[in-house]
Amino acid sequence: MKHIEILDTTLRDGAQGEGISFSLEDKLNITQKLAKLGLDFIEAGNPASNPKDMEFFQRLRELELGKTEVVAFGATRRKLIRAEEDENCRSLLAAGTRWISVFGKSWDLHVRDVLRTTLEENLEMIRDTVAFFRENGRQVIFDAEHFFDGWKQNRDYALAAVKAAAEAGAARICLCDTNGASFPDEIAAIVGEVTKILSVPVGIHTHNDVGCAVANAMAAVEAGASHVQGTYLGFGERCGNACLATLIANLQAKRGYDCIPADRLCRLTKTARYIAEVTNLLIPANTPYVGRSAFAHKGGMHVDGIYKNSFSFEHISPEAVGNTRHVLLSEFAGRTAIANRVAELDASVTRDSQVTEELIEKLKLLEYEGYAFESAGASFEIFALKHLGRYTPAFSLEYFKIISEEPAVNVARSCCAIIKVRVGDTVEMTSAEGEGPVHAMDVAMRKALEVFYPALSEVRLIDYKVRVMESRRATAAKVRVLIESRDAGSVWTTVGLSADIIDASWQALRDSMEYKLIKDGII
Repeated sequence: MKHIEILDTTLRDGAQGEGISFSLEDKLNITQKLAKLGLDFIEAGNPASNPKDMEFFQRLRELELGKTEVVAFGATRRKLIRAEEDENCRSLLAAGTRWISVFGKSWDLHVRDVLRTTLEENLEMIRDTVAFFRENGRQVIFDAEHFFDGWKQNRDYALAAVKAAAEAGAARICLCDTNGASFPDEIAAIVGEVTKILSVPVGIHTHNDVGCAVANAMAAVEAGASHVQGTYLGFGERCGNACLATLIANLQAKRGYDCIPADRLCRLTKTARYIAEVTNLLIPANTPYVGRSAFAHKGGMHVDGIYKNSFSFEHISPEAVGNTRHVLLSEFAGRTAIANRVAELDASVTRDSQVTEELIEKLKLLEYEGYAFESAGASFEIFALKHLGRYTPAFSLEYFKIISEEPAVNVARSCCAIIKVRVGDTVEMTSAEGEGPVHAMDVAMRKALEVFYPALSEVRLIDYKVRVMESRRATAAKVRVLIESRDAGSVWTTVGLSADIIDASWQALRDSMEYKLIKDGII
């Protein structure tokens, strides 16, 4: 089984994506998570670019990362000076990593118009920089920036650039589709030629500007590349980079290459969710392998097929990549789907049970009114428990009041919520401020309920969506509120429906809190 080296550049190239910002602790924590996955390399930043990155490389020595190598990243020396005189080169040495990524120009247009130097001086910058690091005991990955554009415009010069790096001692030559404008057939043809010419391992670094980053990286591997770079979730500058969560699964599970230890493939989804949480981004639901919808089934015939033989509608077991199957419950769901879901709550329920028929009819009615249980499995579970007579409310609402200050000029928190809840014979009344009525209600509700249920302090609201159900009725229309919540181990969604957006939000918040307590076996 051929090994394909994986270099994750989430902390370097990914940090250039819009809205992405890592603290020092974020970078250290993500480094540890990626190392646990068993990646070969983690490219962690440019120590010359800012004090945070330099401190990162100093703190790095405290971490146990197994066989994973952390790589410092920087440019070739500046023109017309020696590498040992270049501040960036000295900073890369000071980072103390065994491996260094050096990027240099391989497109003559960039040499002339960006570096504004001669073609020969650029080649000398590449040779001198790589040789400098080799003389100082470092292994070098040379990133040939804009290689594919350069090859198309001036093949001989692009080739001269990578030859210069290889002759100076680079251990890997990575061909970069920096503008992300190439297609798989172009990548395959060019990589195939280069691997025949160079005697050192060839790598691939692709961007997603034409939507082909993953396909291009796959094509490069099939053409002979043995080193692949990308960001774990695909985010990065402009349209992003090749998504490693997809690439690793494709290469290892589908093509039979060895990328990470076999027993760690099941960590793909867990690692993806951790990185998404740290970066405060939602993983697109349709992300292959690790997205929430990657193994979601809705149509009745599809669901029936899944229960009979999962491979009828799944190309791989969700457990193989650490994900889970989701059967979406809606008016399109068949009897088998409803029965199997309810049987998880009550083993006596079967496909032919009367309660199954009753639940299907009730579900259709509620969805006709505007509820959406396919996106709110937690609310469906509460709904089913009520119908089964197995629901015990964790609390009851006595009343709540929202006070809003308008216009909210120069006021950080413009709303206040007063809430009174009852748990058994005990009443708790409290108030809280918030940035809007729903936030104020959420904060007040937690404050009151955590007195009885401390576990609710673990719950975080991570998404809030509102949809108007009857636009023709304008402001009198019903609205549907979906709230996505999470704790340390799982994510769930709840739904509320009302002509009053505050009431709909309350329903979804209530279900969110109750589901946490049901899930944890507290009620």
